[in-house]
Amino acid sequence: MNPEPRSSVLPSRPRCKRCLRPKSHCLCTHLSKIANRTRVLILQHPSESRHALNTGRLAALGLQRSQVLVGEHFPTLGAIVAESTLVFLLFPGENAIAPQPLEDRSDSNTALLIVPDGTWRKARKILYANPILATLPRLCLENGAPSSYRLRQTREPAAVSTIEAVVRTLSRLEPDQDFSSVLTPFNVLIEQQIQAMGREVYRQNYGGLHTAGDSDLRFD
Repeated sequence: MNPEPRSSVLPSRPRCKRCLRPKSHCLCTHLSKIANRTRVLILQHPSESRHALNTGRLAALGLQRSQVLVGEHFPTLGAIVAESTLVFLLFPGENAIAPQPLEDRSDSNTALLIVPDGTWRKARKILYANPILATLPRLCLENGAPSSYRLRQTREPAAVSTIEAVVRTLSRLEPDQDFSSVLTPFNVLIEQQIQAMGREVYRQNYGGLHTAGDSDLRFD
């Protein structure tokens, strides 16, 4: 009787159920839980949810009022939008404006920031699949500090990761709150990945281009 062939597929490493990172590289000790008045809803494309460098999830984990929905079409989106008196879509466009402070605290407590999370093509697919998004006022980021996202190549110097886009937008909407600690696990994640590949490999692969988020959005 012939023995059963061994599987060539290596068993996956145990993962943290919260941050979804391998338990040996869990980021939960670096997570904050900042009190944001503006609720954040991240519409994440399925391909992005499976990516090792999933910064949208980290953004949501670092905020008290946040939610991630994974998919392309979101049937409950209309009801979610109807619950808020002030709704913004973080996505560049002809009529997009830079975020301004929400002076009225009652407005900010019921405000909703919707953030598509995926490559340009995937993010646009989310917009087309959910027509209600086209009716919302758009926000875009002014050119600011370069992205810290050093592991995804882009030729667009203004490109930033999803977590950076969320933090920069909330910092403008709620200037009285410090959101910088939301970025801590993101920075740790980048360092973990660089150490895993080795500094020399990192320099060879990422030294020639600006590195930000090819899966994340450029906000002009």
